[in-house]
Amino acid sequence: MKKLALLTLTALVLLGSVVSAESITVKGSDTMVILAQRWAEIYMAKHPGTVIQVTGGGSGTGISALVNGTTDICNSSRPMKKGEKDKLKIRFNSLGVEIKSAKDGLSIYVNESNPVKELTLDQIKKIYTGNFTNWKQVGGPDAKIILYSRENNSGTYVYMKDNVLGGEDFSPSAQNMPGTAAVVNAIAKDKYGVGYGGAAYAKGIRMVGVKKDASSPAYEPTAENVKSGNYPISRYLFMYTKSRPTGAMKEYIDWILSSEGQEIVVKVGYFPVK
Repeated sequence: MKKLALLTLTALVLLGSVVSAESITVKGSDTMVILAQRWAEIYMAKHPGTVIQVTGGGSGTGISALVNGTTDICNSSRPMKKGEKDKLKIRFNSLGVEIKSAKDGLSIYVNESNPVKELTLDQIKKIYTGNFTNWKQVGGPDAKIILYSRENNSGTYVYMKDNVLGGEDFSPSAQNMPGTAAVVNAIAKDKYGVGYGGAAYAKGIRMVGVKKDASSPAYEPTAENVKSGNYPISRYLFMYTKSRPTGAMKEYIDWILSSEGQEIVVKVGYFPVK
């Protein structure tokens, strides 16, 4: 009986520790998911009383979850739109809180064998809207350009459309991929492919230099070029909460913005906000 009582007491203590654990849910940007998982892993190792659950699905999915009240933190590789903030205000009487957690250079990927080393913003726009369909139109080989893109719930897709395509639609020939890793994998196997995504994903492919216009120098998305603003398509990576963070969530976000949290940003392959 004493052993049974001791086991019961132990079980209750363990159950109590699980119940008392602080739980934080994070959902959204595929661009940020590797970074968010790394933050969570390191933070939980240092704070065993906090449980952080991270899932991707795209910035749009994360924003919808924030509006629906099914996530504490939304990761987004684009700013929230006015209509999304209006929905948040209707539901929670708040426009939300925007936190800039890292910086990224939206990168243009090509196969390592592709001789094209640089593109202007206008050339990128013409490629993705279908006005340029052959690599020879941008100084490459006489071969059809194979477009790889992201699905429309992706913040990277929206950012690309708004800031590079000038609001125009992507070419119908673009193959929509479920995540940035899928874009990279496809281009690594396709010598005539082109894609776009976060700088941290650029493994096994090559990033082209991007020129603001034909008379400007080409810049690659390095830490120095993103910090100086020379890289033409730099962007912030955001975290959103429905109201001002408090308690364990505030402590976690403060840690992300600390020098320790920002060092992880660099190790993953993005750039610090400070």
